[in-house]
Amino acid sequence: MLRINELKLPLNHPDQALRDAIVGRLGIDGDDLVDYKIFKRSYDARKRSAIVLIYALEVEVRDEAQVLARLKGDQHVMPAPDTGYKFVEAGNPAPGMPRPVVVGMGPCGLFVALILAQMGLKPLILERGKIVRERTVDTFGFWRKRKLNTESNVQFGEGGAGTFSDGKLYSQIKDPKHYGRKVLTEFVKSGAPEEILYVSKPHIGTFRLVKMVEQMRAEILALGGEIRFETRVEDVLIEGDGNNRQVVGVKLASGETIPTRHLTMAIGHSARDTFQMLYDRGVYIEAKPFSIGFRVEHPQSLIDACRFGPNAGNKILGAADYKIVHHASNGRSVYSFCMCPGGTVVAASSEEGRVVTNGMSQYSRAERNANSAIVVGITPADYPGHPLAGIDFQRELESRAFVLGGSNYDAPGQLMGDFVRGVPSTAFGSVTPSFKPAVHLTDLGPALPDYATIALREAFVAFDKQIRGYYKEDAVLTGVETRTSSPIRIKRHDDSLQSLNTRGLFPAGEGAGYAGGIMSAAVDGIRIAEAVALSMAGAPVPHGG
Repeated sequence: MLRINELKLPLNHPDQALRDAIVGRLGIDGDDLVDYKIFKRSYDARKRSAIVLIYALEVEVRDEAQVLARLKGDQHVMPAPDTGYKFVEAGNPAPGMPRPVVVGMGPCGLFVALILAQMGLKPLILERGKIVRERTVDTFGFWRKRKLNTESNVQFGEGGAGTFSDGKLYSQIKDPKHYGRKVLTEFVKSGAPEEILYVSKPHIGTFRLVKMVEQMRAEILALGGEIRFETRVEDVLIEGDGNNRQVVGVKLASGETIPTRHLTMAIGHSARDTFQMLYDRGVYIEAKPFSIGFRVEHPQSLIDACRFGPNAGNKILGAADYKIVHHASNGRSVYSFCMCPGGTVVAASSEEGRVVTNGMSQYSRAERNANSAIVVGITPADYPGHPLAGIDFQRELESRAFVLGGSNYDAPGQLMGDFVRGVPSTAFGSVTPSFKPAVHLTDLGPALPDYATIALREAFVAFDKQIRGYYKEDAVLTGVETRTSSPIRIKRHDDSLQSLNTRGLFPAGEGAGYAGGIMSAAVDGIRIAEAVALSMAGAPVPHGG
């Protein structure tokens, strides 16, 4: 197979035009083109009236060697790379080795368990929350009736926080081994649409994610894995001290202990009690930067028109997204995060007396509003102290938001124009907020530190230069967004992927500070599974970043 990159065609080209373009690009007769498939399709919308589709294609031709020789100097035509997944050759586990344990069943934990199961290592998965459909009932119950289950919500339960999201399946991580392709292939096998294999910004949406998670669970079980829901790990059992610390098991909230020497902690960015437990047990943890801000809602039609002009509504383009950044005069960076076209703002609380926002879309992206987090970058210098100080900082802001919203899990909100002017809002305009249970209009100025409020006020005005119409007087801000990423990093070795000071402990995914989103978390899960398998077999672990 050949790979052709950067093949460009007009947005509304006929199907035959792609075949003709391949033949022309390779300089071959039509009869010499045996077959082709789209590997990746993206678009360039910088000229809204002349949007261009950009293809990467895998092509089968007669006499491939002759074509390659003739086009030797063309950097966009090459042999198609092998993107198929190759399992590591780890060998069998050492005799008497306890089975690997995976804590957490979000995207990272799912892929750790799936790869281990596919390798025949029969992992045990421990998930503090409920199965995904029961978890969905609890989550919708919170949104509708203000009844928060602290163990079953947007953050905790089968599928992890990614289940209640836009289901974005793209990432900017480096992926030389094509692990991302393995993730997408498994998702398609579990019921995702095949288009996720080739569109540039694939997404699935919450309802489809629920079904996919169930299918992946079924495969793990069929391959000999075991999954325990509503099972919280209360302690990690460690023997030795200094440089000789070794995980030997976990203790559950029920009092049961489970032996293991290979423990993956894929606990997500909101498992604050587990972070505390690991810190108390002496596991090396350090504070890391994250971001804070609000959710912002505009009419999706406005964003479509701003991004796509006369091509707004085109089926191939779908609902428009955006990515914007502003460097404020006070030195802070303000940027969009987790943009959800045609979606809703959701209540993402996991602790009583605290309000947190997040964004979610269904596959159709058909809701009336576009929403995105607009956040300000912060560093440990903003919350000095011990390594878990960022958690305390998050909690303070979330508690403040709870009070500003009326102390009943309504979110505090404000119109964009009022926020910029620093006056409380009293009535909604043309934008109806989507957050449930409800949005309580107030002054969001006190919701964040002054440096963040100042930077955001400046940014909203500046963003109008990037997206004309973005500064909309009655666009709705909802607070607060604090769970953009984990406030800690559980440091690990680059080669073995084990904790810096505790052998057998594999920090993984978002909670450990090594991912940000479904795709990067799942890819990290594959890397962790390979490291666990190699360690169990006593094989050397290859070096890697």
